[in-house]
Amino acid sequence: MRVHTSPHRPGFFLPRSLALLVLATAITAVTPGCKKNQAVQVQAEKIQRRNLTELVMATGKVQPVTQVKISPEVAGEIIELPIKEGQKVNKGDLLLQIRRDLYEAGLRSAEASYKSAQAALLTAQANERKAYAEYQRNTELFQRKLISDSVYDDFKTGLEVAKANVSSATQQIEIARASIKRAQEDLLKTTINAPISGTIAKLNSEVGERVSGTGMMAGTDILTLADLSVMEARVEVGEVDVVLIQPGQKVRLEVDSFRDRKFTGIVTQVARSAKSLGAGTQAESTKFEVRIRIQDQESFLPGMSVTAEIETRYRTNVLAVPIQSVTTRMPKGSNAPVAAAPAPAGPGAPKADDTPFELVGNARKAKEGPKPLEVVFLMESEKARMAPVKRGISDDTYYEITEGLTEGQEVITGGFRAISKELEDGKAVTTSTNKPGFSFSAKASAP
Repeated sequence: MRVHTSPHRPGFFLPRSLALLVLATAITAVTPGCKKNQAVQVQAEKIQRRNLTELVMATGKVQPVTQVKISPEVAGEIIELPIKEGQKVNKGDLLLQIRRDLYEAGLRSAEASYKSAQAALLTAQANERKAYAEYQRNTELFQRKLISDSVYDDFKTGLEVAKANVSSATQQIEIARASIKRAQEDLLKTTINAPISGTIAKLNSEVGERVSGTGMMAGTDILTLADLSVMEARVEVGEVDVVLIQPGQKVRLEVDSFRDRKFTGIVTQVARSAKSLGAGTQAESTKFEVRIRIQDQESFLPGMSVTAEIETRYRTNVLAVPIQSVTTRMPKGSNAPVAAAPAPAGPGAPKADDTPFELVGNARKAKEGPKPLEVVFLMESEKARMAPVKRGISDDTYYEITEGLTEGQEVITGGFRAISKELEDGKAVTTSTNKPGFSFSAKASAP
């Protein structure tokens, strides 16, 4: 066996395998320092001009544009219901009939009251004529001083009372006439006809069921009549995107029930009041309803799920880079983090002055500091050059760049870890390709 003699300890021999292990350990100790300068593998592409269409995505339900809920205005028992769910009806067709007996009796009572009021008016008019004749005779006697003032006043008062009775009887006739009209209307309301042509989308009642009217309370919801020939999508849009949506914008629609088809639509209405979903919870969100008229004809049914892509803004022939190329970096000389965790609350928590947060009401607000810059990394002489940029609109793949770049420059597009964390201004980089059927190859970085 061959051995090596140690220069420090004469006569001490070190096995060759142990010597190699010591040498490998020394090399490994030097390696981390070299890795710091190692080139980062990236992918890149040339910056080009493109046409971009910004889309707002939203989900919702398909609903008829015209939909009528039928509730009776009078209470009673349903004695006729000649329809079924899904049936098509024309405007004016009979939908249901409520028992009429009680309302027919009410009409007869109102007619009788009217006749009684008429008789009372005739009696009052006769009494008025009699009181007037007596007043006239006693007026002559009073002028001749044949009767006293008190007797004359009695006849004068009797005439005024008779006139008031005629006026009251006249008013009673008007009341009785109004009661007849109301009773007639109630009787007519026991028959409900279709207010529009459409389809019975929902039927909630059966023959023999008693229903309540809408006169004093919310009436029974008997059925829903809808015009299924004209449909719309009602979707919910977040408060950030709703300001970009206006009536008349074009929409692409995907209905879950028709997986292989896309439909076109037009925005017709944007809500001006918000809906709060999950109020008081961590999942609370503010949504606005947007209505989209579906232009294609299909056998849509109310309640079908729909996804809408609303075209909000459009740009032609603009500089664009892939979405993944845009990242953020803090300005040079700034050690502030891009984001910080909220300060702990409760007893023993640090004071606002000791943390990057200050207490505002019941929320903690980060103190103002340097804001991160939006940047891309360009390939220049096998090194990454950081370039601050300003973004415009975006589609699913590309951002519009309004400032900071020129056409033909080579922008780094991947990978995600390199762009988001590893790349720095002046960092050595190397491009790589990995195509099916070919072995992996990499371009050597510049020394």
